[in-house]
Amino acid sequence: MKSTDICLNDQVAFITGAANGIGEGIATSLARFGAHIAIADIDRENGERVATAIRELGREALFIETDVNDTDQISLAIDAVATRFGRLDILVNNAGGVRKQPFLDQSERSWRKHIDFNFISTLCATQAGAKLMIDGKRGGTIINIASSEGLRAAPEFAVYAACKAAIINFTRTMALELSGHGIRVHALAPDMIATKGLQAFFDAQGEAGRIARDHYIPMQRLGSVEEIGSVAVFLASKMSSYLTGLTIPVDAGVHASSGWSRSVRTGEWNLHHW
Repeated sequence: MKSTDICLNDQVAFITGAANGIGEGIATSLARFGAHIAIADIDRENGERVATAIRELGREALFIETDVNDTDQISLAIDAVATRFGRLDILVNNAGGVRKQPFLDQSERSWRKHIDFNFISTLCATQAGAKLMIDGKRGGTIINIASSEGLRAAPEFAVYAACKAAIINFTRTMALELSGHGIRVHALAPDMIATKGLQAFFDAQGEAGRIARDHYIPMQRLGSVEEIGSVAVFLASKMSSYLTGLTIPVDAGVHASSGWSRSVRTGEWNLHHW
């Protein structure tokens, strides 16, 4: 193993939902380690902002305005990558979203929106992206962004959590189906990451938010989008060349805690109570 094996020089990455948040953190992290970046997002203003930041790092960047709810647009975005770069080495299926609502109050339209946004978009990009990787005969890496909610029950997030659980199983299956082509497939399962929306939520809660955070998260802090990006860099690089089919909880130990929590008063660990 060489120190340069972490480098992604001149590889091409296609990332959905990279105009903000975790997607942006992954895009800039991959670029810092040498990758050229194609951003597929519906948010043109922020997508172009991220593309500009990547160019300032000395890497090529392409923004493709894409509604991932439309599979035709995803396929066209992959075609645009082939036209511009002639190759694809890294695919990150990041786009997704959720709205809290009891399942019995959700409409069929809401179910389908969740499934299209969080799961069907991943299926489409994976199929189109894997075909481009296979044509290139260089192998590649696919990283699916799942969630801690795909690893546990999630009251009032039922359909979202089901989609994320499906992504985790899909990841394992694709790792086997694509292994003969030199394509490795992984999933990341983030939990409390300090995106603008989540940070604003905790800030609004004040001291109560801090107590809840410290009780819930073993490492007692929110994660950063760059910390998600660093794991993506590792998985995309030769440093992880003998790994495939993994789902990695990037969550400061939340998944490992499995009901254990730290008392905010004494610092002691307890099961299922404060």
